[in-house]
Amino acid sequence: MNENYTVNSLEEMPKALSYLIEKVDSLQKTVNTLRNKQQVSESPRWMNIDELCAYHPSHPKKQTVYEWVSKKTIPYHKMTKGLMFLQSEIDEWLKSGARKTEEDLMREAQAFINSKK
Repeated sequence: MNENYTVNSLEEMPKALSYLIEKVDSLQKTVNTLRNKQQVSESPRWMNIDELCAYHPSHPKKQTVYEWVSKKTIPYHKMTKGLMFLQSEIDEWLKSGARKTEEDLMREAQAFINSKK
């Protein structure tokens, strides 16, 4: 049946209903396939500093990223291979667009100290 399916009489209704059911089934299969692909792609993506520089919208130099790390303004992880960045954390950091205040850092530090007691 073509995409512009029209019903001209009541006798054509069962055929039209079958057509609609087929289309809905096809759409449901497509949605399920896309969901499965999205779930697979949601596994954590780690980036090294070069990949971060390429990923970041302003394409900063490595030195700039090292400055961000030293000032603790960017989320990072120290690994055996050096600094690593989790894409989801970088995305959140980019979305927030704001640095933590000294008060926020002190509150986090105090919470960390309290959790170690």
